[in-house]
Amino acid sequence: MRITILFFATLRDIVGARQIRLDLDGSTDSIQALRRELSSRYPAAADNLSVALAAINEEFAFDHDRLSDGDEVAFFPPVSGGSDNEEKGPEIFRLARAPFNHDELVAAITTAQTGAVCIFTGTVRGQTAREGHLPQTAYLEYEAYEPMAQSKMKQVAAEIRARWSKVEGIAIVQRIGKLDVGDNTVLCACSSPHRDDGCFEAARYGIDRLKEIVPVWKKEVGGAGETWIEGDYRPASSDKRPQ
Repeated sequence: MRITILFFATLRDIVGARQIRLDLDGSTDSIQALRRELSSRYPAAADNLSVALAAINEEFAFDHDRLSDGDEVAFFPPVSGGSDNEEKGPEIFRLARAPFNHDELVAAITTAQTGAVCIFTGTVRGQTAREGHLPQTAYLEYEAYEPMAQSKMKQVAAEIRARWSKVEGIAIVQRIGKLDVGDNTVLCACSSPHRDDGCFEAARYGIDRLKEIVPVWKKEVGGAGETWIEGDYRPASSDKRPQ
């Protein structure tokens, strides 16, 4: 069978390719077997492959999951777009390559019933404390597994609505590409009729969940060199989208 394999972040750098296609025999029929096959082909990437997260056709996959002809398989480290469904309320999910406008996003998730909007937004730091040092950051480089990232943003919104039924609008925006110090990087905003209707808690949950399951990574570039920043969250089967 023939499959397409995508590599992200550190693995992309080690393998030296973002995408490869492989013809596999019948013995390489699972994610676990594919890890072994790729480790033999790319020995320098073996340690990273052993702990990398996997996805099959834009959904989290696990070592026992089987492969089929034509599958797209992605390997990546732990994680470090809009909807017109008015019944749920306005939703925005965006991977942005340019700075976003906070006021425009707030306006987009505000309805006639909105009395409160809570926003979390991140920016690029010029210094990041690490191992007792404060290395200077020149810029960040963000990349995403884009189709899966969009899908997982929608999953985060669905989880928010399941927990806070009075939340009206939801906006989740993640920058990708090269970002300079001071640039905005991410936003999670939630609107509700009143401040006590869950918008604070929902926005906090949204950004925390984004950092767990939305496949986006950043590379820090500065005087000390460049480093991919990888997380440590390991998805469980419960992190898959409900079918």
